[in-house]
Amino acid sequence: MGQAEILYTPFTMGSLHLRNRFVMAPMTRNFSPGGIPSDGVAGYYRRRAEADVGLIITEGVGVDHPAAVGRETMGGGASPVLHGDEALARWRTIVDGVHAAGGLIIPQLWHQGVIRVPGTGYHPDAPSARPSGIWGPTDKAMVSPDYLEQVRVPTAPLTDSEIGDLIAAFARSAANAKAVGFDGVALHGAHGYLIDSFLWRHTNVREDRWGGGIAERARFAVELVRAIRAVTAPDFPVIFRFSQWKLQDYDARNAETPAELEAMLAPLVEAGVDIFDASTRIFTAPAFEGSDMGLAGWIRKLTGKPTIAVGGVGLSKDLQSSFAQPTVMTDNLALVADRMARGEFDLIAVGRALLMDAQWVAKMRDGGAVNPFRLDAYATLD
Repeated sequence: MGQAEILYTPFTMGSLHLRNRFVMAPMTRNFSPGGIPSDGVAGYYRRRAEADVGLIITEGVGVDHPAAVGRETMGGGASPVLHGDEALARWRTIVDGVHAAGGLIIPQLWHQGVIRVPGTGYHPDAPSARPSGIWGPTDKAMVSPDYLEQVRVPTAPLTDSEIGDLIAAFARSAANAKAVGFDGVALHGAHGYLIDSFLWRHTNVREDRWGGGIAERARFAVELVRAIRAVTAPDFPVIFRFSQWKLQDYDARNAETPAELEAMLAPLVEAGVDIFDASTRIFTAPAFEGSDMGLAGWIRKLTGKPTIAVGGVGLSKDLQSSFAQPTVMTDNLALVADRMARGEFDLIAVGRALLMDAQWVAKMRDGGAVNPFRLDAYATLD
């Protein structure tokens, strides 16, 4: 294995004991009609666990709130949920299958927030949840004109009571995750979705306790983490996904400087986040001027918490480019290992490469030929 050997060493954080440093990144799958994962979902995750993926983070799972999921710019209409007897029974089967294969699995708790198209989803009459009633700036959005037309009209800002309901919804879903045997929870605090829409100054212009300065805009995320801690356990792992970029603006930044990043994330550490998942389109992209260190590295340096890096592992193009430009599978694990050895991050998330080939981690370790990149893999449960 040579230089990449570090990637196959165990990692422990609290009650999480991973056999290696590879994490399956959360990827929207849309194979859960009515919110209930289909029979094929269990096999989909089990196959990755059988092939030595250290930790699986599921696709976004809608929390127990009527506006959590709907149709959005990526499509959708069959997102899973984590409430209701039938859905919980199916998730228990999925978790048991992953555990039987020697793997660990964590759900990504998700609320689309401002990104949800009003009038869609399992409860179309429910209003979309927007901190300030706005979708955000529209001049840089890389979305279709049709989608933009449906979301650009302002709505009523969330009330204090509605915010309390949202926090309770996340807590219920986290408690359900623990009850069915998941190994922790991951909060989707990135890409312009609900939690991130509180963090970003262009979607949170509130002047009450839920808005204001950079630390104050983190209050909603902080209260979510505290609520989850209260209904699970002190050692129940909590992962927080954070990004600078949004669906509204790929060049957006929650934090312009390392000091601002520290101010936003320090309250989350105090509230109980165990691991940060730094979502970038390319894991090597410098986060701030004057340094080649990526976002995961800066988060690790400023918070002292383990981090997950992601973006472009095993492929020649980033996600957006792969839909429009020729893309091939590639071996860039030496670069991943070098950055990990430097202490920039602790875990590496792999998305599309694992979508193309369930055996990718084992094949990269053993020198096997991996499956080629193909666009139709996005529509399968291979």
